[in-house]
Amino acid sequence: MIITRRVNQHPAYILHHRPFRDSSQILEVLTRDHGKIAVVAKGSRSKKSRFSGILRPFLPLRLSWNSKSNLGILTGAEAIGLSAGVSGDNIFSAYYVNELLINFLHKHDPQPEIFTLYENIIYKLVGASDVAKKLRAFELELLKLLGYAVNLTHENDGIKPIDDKLFYEYKMENGPVAVNHTKGKLIFSGKLLTGISEKRFDDEETLKAANKLLRQIIDFHLGGKQLKSRKVLLDLRRCKIAKSKTG
Repeated sequence: MIITRRVNQHPAYILHHRPFRDSSQILEVLTRDHGKIAVVAKGSRSKKSRFSGILRPFLPLRLSWNSKSNLGILTGAEAIGLSAGVSGDNIFSAYYVNELLINFLHKHDPQPEIFTLYENIIYKLVGASDVAKKLRAFELELLKLLGYAVNLTHENDGIKPIDDKLFYEYKMENGPVAVNHTKGKLIFSGKLLTGISEKRFDDEETLKAANKLLRQIIDFHLGGKQLKSRKVLLDLRRCKIAKSKTG
């Protein structure tokens, strides 16, 4: 016996949408109490759709849907606030956040803390000039909530605390390992590791180290999968650098 599950007026954000058949869409949605789900929004690409202008990213919604399988059917949608209003280059950072959740979250795995974390980062990105600082803090907290907490306080044995005066190589499976050399892909001073752990991202060197380390850690857990939004962000950064040199 197939049981239809009905959910009404539930807090949610749309992470991604793609065309489906002639006038519909498949939405990947982050919900507060049902985790990540996928639903079909029938006829939503039609000009006369009752969902017109509502089904868009970064807009807080209350969604209703029915489901008999992994793919539900959207039955209702209404905005419960204003769009976060992320604009300019920051919009690509917001899409990067969405892409991280799409790739990391399992369907139907409720994680209300991640829902709250998502809401917070999206609104923090609005008009922000220190996007990198906010993204690194978000990545650290997301990895922690996913069960991939980054150990930056103790050596890989879990006993010896990180010494600011020593250097460490960060091993993906083990964490920081003390080394006698200072050069290498993932070699950092203890001071930098401590700074990342404490999110002291006002320090440029710490922020740069955090970017390098977290990128490698995220790539590791994604199995090397290339994130489209990250590529766009890197291309934008290169363009800005090139313009500043020619200007």
